[in-house]
Amino acid sequence: MFINSIAHYIPEQILTNEHFSKILGLTEEEIFKKSGIKQRRVTGAGENTNTMSVKVAGLLQPKIPFDLQEVDLIVGATYSPHDTVATLAHQVQHLFKIENAQVVSVSTACSSYVNAMEIVEGYFAMGKASKALVVVSEHNTIYNDESNSYSGFLWGDGAAAMSVTKERITENDVEVVEIETRGYAHFAKAMHAVNLRPLEDRIQMKDGKDVFMNASKLMTSNTQGILERNGFNLKDLTYLIPHQANMRIINKVGEMLGLHNGSVVTNIEYLGNTGSASSAIALSQTWDKLQKDNLAVVTVFGGGYSSGCMLLKK
Repeated sequence: MFINSIAHYIPEQILTNEHFSKILGLTEEEIFKKSGIKQRRVTGAGENTNTMSVKVAGLLQPKIPFDLQEVDLIVGATYSPHDTVATLAHQVQHLFKIENAQVVSVSTACSSYVNAMEIVEGYFAMGKASKALVVVSEHNTIYNDESNSYSGFLWGDGAAAMSVTKERITENDVEVVEIETRGYAHFAKAMHAVNLRPLEDRIQMKDGKDVFMNASKLMTSNTQGILERNGFNLKDLTYLIPHQANMRIINKVGEMLGLHNGSVVTNIEYLGNTGSASSAIALSQTWDKLQKDNLAVVTVFGGGYSSGCMLLKK
């Protein structure tokens, strides 16, 4: 299958480390050293997961190489929903009046984007769809506990959307060579390391060390594996697009893979951790740099635990 077009949306409001320094008693430099974050974008009044989804779909619409009414599948991805019934995917269908689309919503924490792409792959393989819209949106700050000195300063908001087709539409389409996802909830600390229980508490990261260890290990091994299975090696890789959880994790993955800074895409410095939208936003920001025969790997890890990896070829 092929990604034809992509767009991203980030809110205008900026929240710097100074804000959290006053709340947490940490210096701005300490926050940066812990996370690699200098600032993050946060929603303004009236914005939420659904409104950002509609906004980014509107930004994508003029880029799509076919009529939006031809979309026969909409897959939304988020773990920070505005509405758990009328999901972001339903909101997009409603406002753009896409009449003949199947609508699915998925949540696998920060790996939700890659899982959404795999759902599209499955529908295509079964012959149930041929033109899809994937929308990923995270409103982390509405669920954030800013008083949490360990993770309260991590989160940002944002969204991305892309059109995906079973067959190539234009010469600029990017091929999705392979997608691999897997759950790791059997790991000892998986169910408690990161939690978001809206009726009980805000988002909490209770065991960052376990997240760091498993995210670094799995994002690295998944990248190596997906390249090797398709006859490539790390020297063939143009861009690595990792989940933007924490700069220390990203740096560790890059170090373990032996990749230079120029090939590892980051946006966490100025966007914060935008959850499952982070790698989709990073792909959108890299899109115009991709040239013929370039290879990119999107590699992600989510609480719960789950992982995903996607190999792309221009």
